[in-house]
Amino acid sequence: MITRVAFIRLCEQLTETCGWWVSWLSLLMVLVTFLIVVLRYGFNLGWISMQESVVYMHALLFLLASAYTLKLDGHVRVDIVYQTLSLRGRAWVDLLGTLLLLFPMSLFILWLSWEYVGNSWALLEGSREAGGLPLVFALKTAIPVMAILLIVQGSADIARRLPLLTGKPA
Repeated sequence: MITRVAFIRLCEQLTETCGWWVSWLSLLMVLVTFLIVVLRYGFNLGWISMQESVVYMHALLFLLASAYTLKLDGHVRVDIVYQTLSLRGRAWVDLLGTLLLLFPMSLFILWLSWEYVGNSWALLEGSREAGGLPLVFALKTAIPVMAILLIVQGSADIARRLPLLTGKPA
């Protein structure tokens, strides 16, 4: 049986690895955008696929880095009340937020996107633009992956806070 600490490490390692790899898309996105501008205005050249690649990278960055941002506690929240709470109070707010908001929303996204992504894969959906990227189906796959990653990181967050909530030493 896996221990609580091993479970947390496993979940957070997945989140950390995914977040680290995806974070490189921000640099690549800037470089490709710069190249698009130079080619368009300096040489009057342009390709739809290159422009779409920036949209793909942007979507992947936000979808696949959301769990990593959650791990780093970087999501937006109203801190006016949260800052005044004790560690145990914050743990309760985080637990309730995970159970009542994060998990239901992630499961809803997973449920809604399943058929949507499946249909896209069945068609091997590509770009509607001539010369666009033929990988729309692969991009759409990031939607349920995001939901799964958020559930994994949310589970790790709950496991991390349990000793504080139950009053048992970690």
